[in-house]
Formats: sequence, C-alpha cells, structure tokens
Amino acid sequence: MRTAPCPFVTNGHGLNLAAACDGVRTMNECHRGCMKPPVSHPLFARAYACSTPAMDRAGAAEHRRRLLMRLTGRVIEVGAGDGANFDHYPAGVTSVLAVEPEQYLRGRAQQRAARAPVPIEVVDGVAEQLPVSNQDFDAAVVSLVLCSVTDQDQALRELHRVLASGGQLRFFEHVRAESLVLRRVQRLLDATVWPSIAGGCHTGRDTAATIGRAGFRIDRLHHFRFPDVGLSLPTSPHILGAASRVSPVRDTG
Repeated sequence: MRTAPCPFVTNGHGLNLAAACDGVRTMNECHRGCMKPPVSHPLFARAYACSTPAMDRAGAAEHRRRLLMRLTGRVIEVGAGDGANFDHYPAGVTSVLAVEPEQYLRGRAQQRAARAPVPIEVVDGVAEQLPVSNQDFDAAVVSLVLCSVTDQDQALRELHRVLASGGQLRFFEHVRAESLVLRRVQRLLDATVWPSIAGGCHTGRDTAATIGRAGFRIDRLHHFRFPDVGLSLPTSPHILGAASRVSPVRDTG
C-alpha cells in the first residue's frame, strides 16, 4: 500500500530535521515512525466540494472573510480542503502554505491556489505531523477541520509548535452543543455512523477547551449556529475566533 511521504524528510520550508525529531532518532527511524497511510475519502470529498458553493451562499463565505480579515505575514492553513478560503486572504499575507491530506480535495485546492490573490502553495500532510520547522509562521488557520483530525490535542500541539511566539491561531469550527439533548445526539452519532460517512468528522468535540490546553490564549470567541435555521442539527453549533500562542504546551499525559 502506498504511504504518505515522511514530512520530516521534506525541507522545502526550512525544516530542521533534528528539531522535528527532537534530536533523538536517526533519519531512517524518523521516516519509519512517520509513515502514514494516505488519507482517502473519495465519496465524502466529492460531496463536500459540491456542497461548498451552497454553504458559501448560506453564509459560510462571510464567516471565512471574518476568519481571515487583517491577517499578515506567513500563514499555514491546515486542512485546506478544496481551497474555499483562498479567495478571502487579505493583501497583507505574504504567503500561505496550505496542508491537505485528501488527494481529491488537494487537487481542487491546487487549482484554486493558482487564482488566489496571494501566493499559496498546497502540499500533502496531516495535522498531527506538519511538514515544517518550529516557529516558522506568523499565523495558522483551521476551518472546519478540527472535527475530523484523528488526534485533536496533537494537531493543536503541532499548530502551537509551528507558530512564532505571539503568533495567531484563527479558527472556524463546528463544536459540541450547549443543549444537553443535542449533546446526547452528538455523542450517539460520533460513536456510531457519523465519522464513517463524513470523512472522520465528529460533531461533539469541545474544540475551544482543546485550544486552551495546547498553550493558546483565546482572544476572541463567537458562538453561533450555522446554518441559522429553525431546527438545530448536530452540526449546527459553531465557533469562530482567534487565539494567541502564549505558553508552552501543557503536558496532558
């Protein structure tokens, strides 16, 4: 079976192998330890890409604009999907490294990157093992992706690692409901069918709490429903906000 390339052997973005591997393992040991099966959700990826225009018309485009407004410098976007955010990056952004593990969505994102208003490079990679050096970026962006990463704590530790001191994390995610009834429905879905049919998505994660555990200070946090219709669905509760990298990652072990 084909495996994804080891991100720690790639040095296109100034990767420091010793830092990435903590200076303990040899390159071969690191490569073996980082080998991961490719991410492939062909049906979900196509359905997601087809739904993006309707989501944007329903209000997602405005949420994306608010997510990215006033960003500057070097940005890493993790879980870029089909590149729906790319058109909304402001002129103050000097470059974007967009990481997307799903092959079909990555191809769509590469097409959008060619038309984007700022320089964007789209690469393969997973949130839990980002293929970049420590403290290499001024800002990081996650948008409707932390619901589906395999290990949310590790993904946020990686985002903390790659951000410069004081760097910003911008997030737009659907999260755990405040209603106890809807929260029970989320738990049931997450324990049964939902991750299988929705590309690994989990509806009931407390993402804001995980951001705090990873060494970020949440500076802005807006709770809302999307889509804002009469009936609340398990995927309706959302948050949008910004957090700053202010402290070492807490030991959760």
